[in-house]
Amino acid sequence: MPRWFRTLLRLTPIVAGVSLLSVVGLIGFRAIVPPAELRASTDVVGNYLQTVGGIYAVLLAFVVFVVWGQYNDARSYVDREAAAIIDLHRIASGLPAATHTAIHRHLCEYLDLVLAQEWHAMTKGDEAVIDRVGQQLDLVWRAIHRCTPQSESQQTVYGAVLSRFNDLSDFRTSRLTASREHIPLAMRILLYLGALITIGSMYLLAVDALWIHAVVTAALAGAIAHILFLIRDLDHAFGGHCHVGDAPFRRARHSIDRDLAGPADPHA
Repeated sequence: MPRWFRTLLRLTPIVAGVSLLSVVGLIGFRAIVPPAELRASTDVVGNYLQTVGGIYAVLLAFVVFVVWGQYNDARSYVDREAAAIIDLHRIASGLPAATHTAIHRHLCEYLDLVLAQEWHAMTKGDEAVIDRVGQQLDLVWRAIHRCTPQSESQQTVYGAVLSRFNDLSDFRTSRLTASREHIPLAMRILLYLGALITIGSMYLLAVDALWIHAVVTAALAGAIAHILFLIRDLDHAFGGHCHVGDAPFRRARHSIDRDLAGPADPHA
């Protein structure tokens, strides 16, 4: 099933449901307060809606900008961590055989644990699993730390290995931090309360034709529901519908396997 179709299946019931509820609320409100009673306050209501709508639109735009930036940062951290793993694996080949064999083995085990356990743990906030996977990376550091370069060239390689391991640790920390970052509760309350106020304020318009009033109210409610869905999804960079994928790590694992298997025979 295409990803866009799955998104449509999740989004449509939310937008349609919120739009329908807004119309039901409008009908109930008009049954209690006829439009004729609101006509005298049309100017006041118009100015009020313009102010409230403007403030809420700025708030939504700001939050979308923030969560979209966090989502892109998370995706960047994943790509850079996977690239650091490949670089570390390849550069370590210049170290003594025992050292680079241990580094390669522990890197493969680290990748397998990230893919099999940690990726799901990030979506659940399972710190126990995350800490256990991190211990596997500590084994890589111990293998590097125990290494004794045998020549000047190995000394140069050893310095490069240390640098790439530090980069790998930094990118892992950034990835985990990105998985823990979420909109504060107070901000979420403000977003949803603002949505209720903005949609409910549409009921105060003095529109004689019910169908016109229902269309504009439902359109506004649907648009706000769509934006809030997007914010909530992007706010969970590794657990939302449009989550950051683990493809870079899978490619890194495949790249290491290919390197360890040796160059392919062009005449095969």
